[in-house]
Amino acid sequence: MSQKQCTFNEEATQALANWRQQVSQGALEPFSAAQQIVRRFGAHFSADGDCYLGFWAPEVPAEHQRVEDLCLEIITPLAEVDFTQEQQSFKARVEHLPVLRDDDYCWAVISGMQAGSRNQCGSFYWLKFRDAEGQWQVVRDPFAHSLPFGASSPAEAYDMTALHEGRVDQTYLEQVKGREEPDGLVTQLGPVNILQLHPGTSTAEGTLAGLTRLYKRLAKKVEKGEPLTPAERAYLEYDAVQLMPLEPTIEFESGDGFWSMKADQKGNAQVSVQAPAMTNWGYDVMSLGSPAVAATVTASKRPEELVDLIATLHTFPGQPIRVIFDIVYGHTDNQTVAYMNDTWFAGANMYGRNLNYRHPVVRAGLLEMQRRKSNFGIDGLRVDGAQDFKIWDPVAEQLYHDDEYLMAMSDLPVEVGPARYRPWMIFEDGRPWPRDDWQLSSTYREVTRQQPDVVQWGPLTFAHNTPFLFSFWVSKWWRLREIAEVGSHWITGCANHDTLRRGTQVDPTEAINTYLGDTLPDIFRKAYNNPASHMLDYAMLPGIPMEFINGSLEAPWSFMRNIDDRYGVKVMAEEAYFTYWAVTEEDFGRRQHFKRLKKRGFRNLSTLRGYLNSLIAFVRVTDYDLAAILRLLQASEEDFSKLVKDVATLKAIARDWMDDVHDYCNVSHWQDGLADAPSALFRSVRAFRRARPELRNNLQEGDYFDYLHPSEGAVVFCGYRQLKDTGEDILFVANMEGSPREITPAELPVPNLPQDGWQVALLTPGLPQADFKQPLFLGDSEGVVFIRKR
Repeated sequence: MSQKQCTFNEEATQALANWRQQVSQGALEPFSAAQQIVRRFGAHFSADGDCYLGFWAPEVPAEHQRVEDLCLEIITPLAEVDFTQEQQSFKARVEHLPVLRDDDYCWAVISGMQAGSRNQCGSFYWLKFRDAEGQWQVVRDPFAHSLPFGASSPAEAYDMTALHEGRVDQTYLEQVKGREEPDGLVTQLGPVNILQLHPGTSTAEGTLAGLTRLYKRLAKKVEKGEPLTPAERAYLEYDAVQLMPLEPTIEFESGDGFWSMKADQKGNAQVSVQAPAMTNWGYDVMSLGSPAVAATVTASKRPEELVDLIATLHTFPGQPIRVIFDIVYGHTDNQTVAYMNDTWFAGANMYGRNLNYRHPVVRAGLLEMQRRKSNFGIDGLRVDGAQDFKIWDPVAEQLYHDDEYLMAMSDLPVEVGPARYRPWMIFEDGRPWPRDDWQLSSTYREVTRQQPDVVQWGPLTFAHNTPFLFSFWVSKWWRLREIAEVGSHWITGCANHDTLRRGTQVDPTEAINTYLGDTLPDIFRKAYNNPASHMLDYAMLPGIPMEFINGSLEAPWSFMRNIDDRYGVKVMAEEAYFTYWAVTEEDFGRRQHFKRLKKRGFRNLSTLRGYLNSLIAFVRVTDYDLAAILRLLQASEEDFSKLVKDVATLKAIARDWMDDVHDYCNVSHWQDGLADAPSALFRSVRAFRRARPELRNNLQEGDYFDYLHPSEGAVVFCGYRQLKDTGEDILFVANMEGSPREITPAELPVPNLPQDGWQVALLTPGLPQADFKQPLFLGDSEGVVFIRKR
């Protein structure tokens, strides 16, 4: 650890401020100036080892210039920091150095700061100033590259140049293929299909390092031609993986944080830290520290862990696996208000806070956060909630969508060393969602009309779909026709983080498709990992199919967030039906599941269901009055008084529920139960699509897609496509839901259907070998795909 003290470089700092002033004075308008200035925010190491730091801090009183009122606090560890420990203490040197106040900006060039790396902890830092009462306040760095102890803790100064040295995928990055733009940059083209992964539950370890080890093991098996387990197949035959948000998430609403420090007057300090222990499905983010990688999904708490995963995927044998990040800039959580200045925000929304896109520094700053995150070396970006990027026009008194900002997001290049290209863009945009008529009025094409080369989430992918309910497929027929006709620029497929979660919120007394299985969990799993719907997505419909690993491995999935103090009980009640859709008595009884709740006295599933059912009712009738809910629980017929002694216990149960559900949803618990034959079919279906990328295109003249009517108790889809690139015809038929039905493929109502040369390409397990001209009984979820060479 460095024993060298830090020093303030006044001359270099003044030069930095002079540069800022020249940029502002020379710019045509404030936003273009801000685009340059934000590149200097945060901490950056120069070639000679000096650290350049910049803050946008309009909250600091203008008169503050002296170090006694405004300073940079630097905390440098004097002992090794072991980031794998859950908690630890270390000695540190604390220094308070001057900063140069420059309008709303604060600058400092510091010699002697320790640079973070894979093998070394860097100096921690934040800005401090005295408020009107003389109390010290902290300005955190929203542009931090490393936050190993959470967003509320000081940032770690990190050497991001060294981060990329020796990358094994550098050649791949420098040779990215795509469409060459007029400015000479290449824009990546879309993949054939995508696998969505939640890093916290996609491996037993629940980390990016765990995913790296998994894909390295798979790479070795693929190279050697070794047999794969059913679970291993579920990760393969994808052009790309989409990692759910990696931004630092919101933190516990009550209790202490993950960082505490005691320092004497001489700058000697004892720092106590804890590894952040939040569980989150990924979308409850703070914009603060967005360029950093969430400490909760890294074993090492080092940014290199993400680079290692990306490089492993980019160098996967046979064909590189591309990497898509999922970014959340359409909203931020209310918790962020305590950590960033008020200018960042523009009022409340259903998720927390709107961000102030009209302000030039905020607008440029959010794009800079995106740029820094992209520079890990990604291939694509999915923009969560793109319909939430809105601006209020006070003159017209109208709220409008900020499509110019979405275009600016698409225009940002990725830069890794000499490699420079633009990523492929996905926008989740269901406008006018959440308006009452959104399911009818959403076109899912508002962004692609303006940006023809991007894609959007399609109508069966966005938010709500319930393929386990009777009449789902026929009720969505109008949307399926739209996919067939205009779906080439849509993400398709039913299973994703939103749909599986929403599915478990459906009342289990609804009209359930009992043909799918004998129990509700069996029905749910097959609905979202369904042979017929996979064939539909991969062998028939246009677009880019996406699957979710929890759906593919038939593992549970739910909303998970263990940080709530005020509303945790309400959130638990909203997820009550999860215990019907995703938990059986046998599952609950296994030792590894629901450990925390069992310790609290929930000995069996029926007790837990009874408690949750009561919560649903009591939350509603009390208008979420926790004291009243407690009294009702203790006085109920089931008598929960032994389980819930006070409001504090009520809240603790809610947190234990979230932690138990997070553990329960880890796919490692469910891999061994995956059936071999369906797993083999699903991999074959994906390979079928990857060999025929032309299937992404919309149906053309001579193609056909319809359902058999009258339905006679079964929703049977059939379709015919003519491929130019391979010279093949494809015939698809499947019973999407309902009773068994006899069909003869040669007699399907396809105009001018050729009668010769058909061979079976894909067949659901359990069906006898199909013959084009012979009758075939198709039960629920069964189907066949034929091909012929023209």
